[in-house]
Amino acid sequence: MIRASLALDPAFTVGDVDPRLFGSFVEHMGRCVYTGIYEPGHPTASDAGFRGDVLDLARELGVPLIRYPGGNFVSGYKWEDGIGPSADRPTRLDLAWRSLETNQVGVDEFVPWASGLGAETMMAVNLGTRGIDAARDLIEYCNIPGGTYWSDLRRKNGALSPYGIRTWCLGNEMDGPWQIGHKTAYEYGRLASETAKAMRLVDPSIELVACGSSNSSMPTFGSWEATVLGEAYDQVDYVSMHAYYEQRGDDRDSFLAASVDMDRFIDAVVATADHVRAVKRRSKRVDISFDEWNVWYLKKFAGEASLSITEAPALIEDVYSVTDAVVVGNMLISLLKHADRVKIGCQAQLVNVIAPIRTTPGGPAWKQSTFHPFALTSRYGRGTVLRVEQRSPLYETKWLGEVPLLDAVAVQGEDGVSIFAVNRSQTEPMVVDVDLRAWPGYRVESHTAIADDDPDAVNTAEDPERVVPKSLKVPDVDGGRVALELPPLSWNLVRLGRSGSASH
Repeated sequence: MIRASLALDPAFTVGDVDPRLFGSFVEHMGRCVYTGIYEPGHPTASDAGFRGDVLDLARELGVPLIRYPGGNFVSGYKWEDGIGPSADRPTRLDLAWRSLETNQVGVDEFVPWASGLGAETMMAVNLGTRGIDAARDLIEYCNIPGGTYWSDLRRKNGALSPYGIRTWCLGNEMDGPWQIGHKTAYEYGRLASETAKAMRLVDPSIELVACGSSNSSMPTFGSWEATVLGEAYDQVDYVSMHAYYEQRGDDRDSFLAASVDMDRFIDAVVATADHVRAVKRRSKRVDISFDEWNVWYLKKFAGEASLSITEAPALIEDVYSVTDAVVVGNMLISLLKHADRVKIGCQAQLVNVIAPIRTTPGGPAWKQSTFHPFALTSRYGRGTVLRVEQRSPLYETKWLGEVPLLDAVAVQGEDGVSIFAVNRSQTEPMVVDVDLRAWPGYRVESHTAIADDDPDAVNTAEDPERVVPKSLKVPDVDGGRVALELPPLSWNLVRLGRSGSASH
């Protein structure tokens, strides 16, 4: 039996959680849009063509913000193709994913759909093949009430009120040579700065996200952020981060510690942003938009050049296991631990494409294993993040060296305290001694875990409930301390409340 400890005190906090930390991502890629969120003729489809079963699952997932329409797709996208009568919209060749794009879903369809879900749209503009003019026209179309060419066209197209989109991405992964319109850091920084100026002249209330590095292994990582922010610091509010992780071979120990790399990545980008702030002598702070993150088995993807040109191809539809769910839950712990600087997070993507929700065309929708830690963290991870003092045994990994077997964070909400914890040991349960002496009268209300005797167990259309959260025995608080038992290779949610006040 492994032993570890945690101490919580309401006086020591990290920061408040921005609800947008639990955002998602819809890209015109694979089957995310077509036969994902949108499928006219499906038994559950609305009059507008959107699947009701997917909408219900997305509501349960609890996403308050969705990034749209890409991703690599946006770097070759003409947003004007997706407005006006659907019969008049052109079918285009999307070079990012070598697909046929019918443009049956565009801004006029997506924004009302997201709003019906209860989510803001985080809109990306094309700074690959386009630039300032297309961006200023799009924000005029979306955010100006009327009386101008583009706003009046929106009204003519049926949206009398402006969409009021407040968060905008200035392009996508512009450091990547794979990106259509790839630029150097200086070229992109200048374009981002000037585009931002024009967009703010249209709507001064918006927030803007500059492209950071596509991942921390890019050869330009660090210097890219420094150069881009050197040009655009005064014009932007956030710098983006993207990270994907996968198990390589049989090295599950390293995979289970992926969030350690995520923590280091965040710390490095924050340090770079703060260095630019110091050099420029600015009081304003640029924060983080971690607007792509997930488990992605990229080694299974042969690359864009291997794709045949078809409409809505089945693309990177990874099937997620219990192990993947634990890693996703641990990545959410990392985002929460940095809630003082990471204000926006977007799990990529919402449906079918490396997603927590899967669909069959004309058939059912179901939850992948990764759905559960996200939905529970979104529900119970809102409030103020507490600074947890943790003691844990270490174990050796091939990739990251020595890392703790325990990773945990706590969030104080209106109706109690939530502890999120991962046991990275694949074989041994862990007893965690939690010091609650700063919380008189609190007790453990519930303990929910994602764990299984088979770490490779998955959910399918035929067996959608194979992997579900399980309720575990609730221990008593004794002398201000409680011993929590975490199963091997598990993600855990422990709810603390005063006299039964915490919700389940």
